[in-house]
Amino acid sequence: MAATDPADEISELSSKLDTIAAVLDPDAMRTEVADLREQAADPSLWEDQARAQQVGRRLSYLENELARLDDLRQRLDDTKVLFELAESESDEATRAEAERDLAMLRKEIDQLEVRTLLSGEYDSREALITINAQAGGADAADFAQNLLRMYTRWAERHHYPTEVYDISYAEEAGIKSTTFGVKAPYAYGTLRGEHGTHRMVRISKYDNQGRRQTSFAGVDVMPVVEQTDHIEINEDEIRVDVFRSSGPGGQGVNTTDSAVRITHLPTGIVVSCQNERSQIQNRASAMAVLQAKLLERRRQEEAEEMAALRGDGGRAWGTQIRNYVLYPYQNVKDVRTGMETGNALAVLDGEIDDFIDAEIRWLRRNER
Repeated sequence: MAATDPADEISELSSKLDTIAAVLDPDAMRTEVADLREQAADPSLWEDQARAQQVGRRLSYLENELARLDDLRQRLDDTKVLFELAESESDEATRAEAERDLAMLRKEIDQLEVRTLLSGEYDSREALITINAQAGGADAADFAQNLLRMYTRWAERHHYPTEVYDISYAEEAGIKSTTFGVKAPYAYGTLRGEHGTHRMVRISKYDNQGRRQTSFAGVDVMPVVEQTDHIEINEDEIRVDVFRSSGPGGQGVNTTDSAVRITHLPTGIVVSCQNERSQIQNRASAMAVLQAKLLERRRQEEAEEMAALRGDGGRAWGTQIRNYVLYPYQNVKDVRTGMETGNALAVLDGEIDDFIDAEIRWLRRNER
């Protein structure tokens, strides 16, 4: 419940911000920023473009986080002054403005508090996401494409770069599958609660009789592999096929066989990449995706072993996680956290922060 006295609530939010800052450790962040700026100024860094981009993303992230903390602190002070001014001038318009600012600050500080819960082994990593159309025919393929847009729109809102590695288009509409990366620190920890089956209910665009259709799409979220992970893949464990990249409707994109598909024979995992025009680059990207899938497989196996030791039978928290209903009413509801909204179209346009925050809190409680 919000404090009735604005001064009390501002004091409470200020204390919460102090607690958040103690966890995030701005001094350590500034030290890392100085080191990264020194690395970025070294011309030789660009001899390794992947490393240079990683340094640039980490530097940008830390600078934004420090600016965010400073901005929230300054806005709390400004809002306190605004309430004092409204009180002294008996100005209702100014008070209404201050109340709006305070409500926005409350929400932003709560969201930042969630960031302090991301302390898992891989939470600080960038994320790789795979979306697969499941049951529901053309509607499922269309829904899978809706989810791709939802996540990329969410990333755009937060200024997180994304890169699509592979898309397999469906014949009638939508996509069969896609794999893409969210290239921001803590993207994996932030998005891993999205892992599972998503369910859509709506009037089918592909049914001549306009009947209601239920369709499903699966979302896999994996941490990006780093050099310290020791995910070794022997050449005799993989089969590499090359093919010509294609777009919607089967149209050719490249005129050469530059797309790469890699099959990991021991596990049967298949990955492909066709976003680059070079076969060598596509192979390197596909291997990175395969390593991420193997790392996630290992992480899940370890989690299941720990769950079995705890006596819960190794039950996973994946499976069906969220329902999107567009007919006969609009509603999106997470079946685990209970978070819901009637603005389904806004959710599909990328407004999923409330769902993500609830998932992070839910996962933290259930993994203790």
